[in-house]
Amino acid sequence: MTLHIPFDNSYASLPPRFYTRQVAQPVRAPRLLAFNAALAADLGITPGDPADMAAVFGGNALPEGAAPLAQVYAGHQFGGFSPQLGDGRALLLGEVVDRAGHRRDIQLKGSGQTPYSRMGDGRAWLGPVLREYLLSEAMHALGVPTTRALAAVLTGESVYRETALPGAVLTRVAASHIRVGTFQYFAARRDMEGLQALYDHTRARHDPQADSPARMLEGVIAAQARLVAKWLSIGFIHGVMNTDNTSLSGETIDYGPAAYMDTYHPMTVYSSIDAHGRYAYDNQARVIVWNMAQLATALVPLMPDTDAAISQFTDAINAMPALIETARLAAFRPKLGLTGDDPADAALIDDLLALMQDGQADFTNTFRALAQGRARDQFTDRAAYDAWDARWRERLQDEDGAEARMLAANPAYIPRNHRVEEMIQTAVAGDMAPFERLLAVLSDPFTDQPGQEDLTHPPLGHEIVAQTFCGT
Repeated sequence: MTLHIPFDNSYASLPPRFYTRQVAQPVRAPRLLAFNAALAADLGITPGDPADMAAVFGGNALPEGAAPLAQVYAGHQFGGFSPQLGDGRALLLGEVVDRAGHRRDIQLKGSGQTPYSRMGDGRAWLGPVLREYLLSEAMHALGVPTTRALAAVLTGESVYRETALPGAVLTRVAASHIRVGTFQYFAARRDMEGLQALYDHTRARHDPQADSPARMLEGVIAAQARLVAKWLSIGFIHGVMNTDNTSLSGETIDYGPAAYMDTYHPMTVYSSIDAHGRYAYDNQARVIVWNMAQLATALVPLMPDTDAAISQFTDAINAMPALIETARLAAFRPKLGLTGDDPADAALIDDLLALMQDGQADFTNTFRALAQGRARDQFTDRAAYDAWDARWRERLQDEDGAEARMLAANPAYIPRNHRVEEMIQTAVAGDMAPFERLLAVLSDPFTDQPGQEDLTHPPLGHEIVAQTFCGT
């Protein structure tokens, strides 16, 4: 085999109840659709013949050193606790240590049934695979912690989701796939030995300085506060912020029905399964606090004094909204060209968002236009904008380099839902050119690219994508 992956596995050394060892289910005719050569180089992976890569990343061949397994975990899904979930359509092939010295998981997604499939077929179809590939790579280019996409393979088989669709497998790279739900799984079973082993493994992997579960909780809270603040600053809506989709590494994981807002509204929801808006744009800051409370609950048994731990953890959770607000201001200030820590900045930011909501302004284009001196055109109530603009410019008087700061903080390009859906439809028809175009443009989102102006346009009425889907 010409493809070489330098595996260095650690999760597979945990006790057997952490996972089920198995290989992927073979597919009929794997064909490589996309391969992230730059990421592969960072991971120390030597690419091989396309047929070899299709076989490995499609699940038909096991590379040397792989230790494939499906991880088990639990989780709260839309507030309801499921004591056992797990990788129902994914397999961890193994881990590598990248050139920067960071450990990374390599996981196949859509690789067939596991004991955790819960009556599912364990497969994925082409649309969600290309969607996650595109959105995760765009997120990386936007500077937000995220899982990455290494490869996409067409399987040559059909997957049935109300109709026959082309099957595909995504190869995902993550700092780890340890979730809040992983801790919940062992805590719910009162498996102290397993909970301690998971804590020790997670500490060694993500936070060696966390000399207690309390310190680990503080670190995860801080990382998640920064992550959600970053999401808010780019108009991103995860869609399924269940505890099994909340990573201990602080990365964005499991894109499913994720989407970027066009018209700004704080209660925007795209996910077809979020009927009550639990994970709406503006609710994400509240939900992550709730998710961290579930992690805290799972960690309490590891503390020597339960009552003291509950008090300490409660204080940490109660302090989280302020952490998120601090992180949100830090993420939004450069979008307005601001530095420093002026107490009036929160009102300045929130008042602009309120004007955007009232005028149904496009989130991405409005902030980009601020740096280009044409934001007024984004508003229907020009007088109201002018009043805000006067306040903003007064605040900017002592700021040097504001325009450059805004251009570096406000992307020109995001994966707009209607463009992503167009890309999926053309890919299903056999044309990968729109996918490749979007991927190339979104890899450099802060630079105006001649000839790509149409990708900045919000959808017309008939192009609006009102719902996104998990694809399971």
